[in-house]
Amino acid sequence: MATGTLKYDAVIATPFGRIGIAAQDNALCGIDLVSPKTPLRGSENPLVLDTCRQIQAYIDDPASSFDLPLRVSGTVYQQRVWAALQQIAPGEALSYGALADKLSSGPRAVAAACRANTIPIVIPCHRVVAQTGLGGYMGQRDGPAMRMKTWLLEHESPG
Repeated sequence: MATGTLKYDAVIATPFGRIGIAAQDNALCGIDLVSPKTPLRGSENPLVLDTCRQIQAYIDDPASSFDLPLRVSGTVYQQRVWAALQQIAPGEALSYGALADKLSSGPRAVAAACRANTIPIVIPCHRVVAQTGLGGYMGQRDGPAMRMKTWLLEHESPG
């Protein structure tokens, strides 16, 4: 859920709740699940409009891909995890351990990098799950964030 540290350039309604979208320096820098009471807000920023269009395209068709300039700040390790997340195809899921093995790392480090992802959906950390069950999402183990993860995974699941 939103921490209130970002100024949102747009707030849009999705099937899993309202999301706030933030851009900086002509790049997408944040997507947050926000309170249902957060007012919807459009934008005239071309990048934000394109982000909204691409999110809607993904909602309409989970095979739709994202092509947006991203501004993510993180450690070299977090950047490696986020790059690996973008290689997981819609409809696929990896366990934290399986992704850690691919990166010669540990599952808790992968989970921490997923939790630090500021651009969920576009950097699809929802595609990483626990050995048994869903694991967490956005630092949460239940509530709106987990409903969002469940919706995203079900939306992408084949047939």
